[in-house]
Amino acid sequence: MSDKDKSTPLDSMSATPLYVQLADVIAKKIQSGELVPDRPIPSENHLADEYGVARLTARRTAQELRERGLIVTVRGKGSFVVEQPLPSTRQDGGGTAD
Repeated sequence: MSDKDKSTPLDSMSATPLYVQLADVIAKKIQSGELVPDRPIPSENHLADEYGVARLTARRTAQELRERGLIVTVRGKGSFVVEQPLPSTRQDGGGTAD
């Protein structure tokens, strides 16, 4: 098995664009806590190398993640995971019973 096989869950034959597939992979890492708030995500060059995609694809991935509100990019520093609101545990109509 090559290095590319073990870290590339992307399907180039899928109708879903590679940048969306890669954004989904990064989003799952954020949701799982593997990538934590206020810490950088891997650089575009690193993503391109690790997942075997073009740098432009990695750049589009970062754009997709920004549009989803998962990361913020700071010029000259990189892209960082934003703090995600915790899922609400309150149920609607949380008033008292009669």
